[in-house]
Amino acid sequence: MPNSTVRLFPVAPADRVAAQTWFERPDRTPRKPRLASSVVLLRDSPRGTQTYLSYRRGESPLGKVAFPGGSIEENDDAQVAWYGPAPALWAKSMGADDARLARRHVVAAIRELFEETGILLAGPDESTLLESNRGPEWMAARTAIATQEASFLELLGKRGLGLRTDLLRPLSNWHSADFALRRFDTRYFAAVQPVGQDATLLEGKGVWADWKPAAEVIAARDSTELGDEIGQQDTTGLTLGELVVPAVELTLEKVASARGCIAYLSSRRPAAVYQPELVEVDGKPCVAVRPGGGTEGSSQHGR
Repeated sequence: MPNSTVRLFPVAPADRVAAQTWFERPDRTPRKPRLASSVVLLRDSPRGTQTYLSYRRGESPLGKVAFPGGSIEENDDAQVAWYGPAPALWAKSMGADDARLARRHVVAAIRELFEETGILLAGPDESTLLESNRGPEWMAARTAIATQEASFLELLGKRGLGLRTDLLRPLSNWHSADFALRRFDTRYFAAVQPVGQDATLLEGKGVWADWKPAAEVIAARDSTELGDEIGQQDTTGLTLGELVVPAVELTLEKVASARGCIAYLSSRRPAAVYQPELVEVDGKPCVAVRPGGGTEGSSQHGR
């Protein structure tokens, strides 16, 4: 039985067979994880700090409901104008040794955010940001990137834009539990919704997405409110813990405790690496996580 400092989360319904198989054959070699990035998109509201959540079809290692994100791609190595910390500094802030890999994670984060929401952290110089992401041409660009008919970085180059990496903040590094059939090594980042840009579903691909006050989502986590709102066959009747991976639920907790977007982004946090483990509690499979402590965005920051 895990000690009191460990958090326990339910195994997702789709993963229960894999969990049982792992108990029966604990000597199995875990599958190699795919590298991925995910972005916690934030904005302030009268109802508290909101974050953008979306439904993901299939059995994503990021969860049924997740922040925008996805796998690193080969062309994330391509050249592009780069504004913000150099890749070596990004690697240091992420607790990584490989500057090239850190760069790929940052590129993937900005690319996936644009593809899934339309929010584009890019501009013509280090102090300017794209003022509007509205219009059919931007949706067409997102569709082409999603179908890999166009390169994200080439698109930026043709439009005279560079990556505003200074608008991202590193959060944490999560590895899928060893028993999972599909595993990710995911770097989580945070960003604030830019003024003049709207988050929208990708036409023809998105099913549900919405801005949700993190505190309200956490307060209702034991109910089926969110899953019922999404209204899909694999979400209706499920609680938050059955819809999201532990990384999302713990991040929502921290966003809920933050005193606004700026406080959350400016909070000092260690480059934590999380490795959830499969455990059995009262005869049921659970995912055990040893989370970092502390309240995000507290008034003590910087003192």
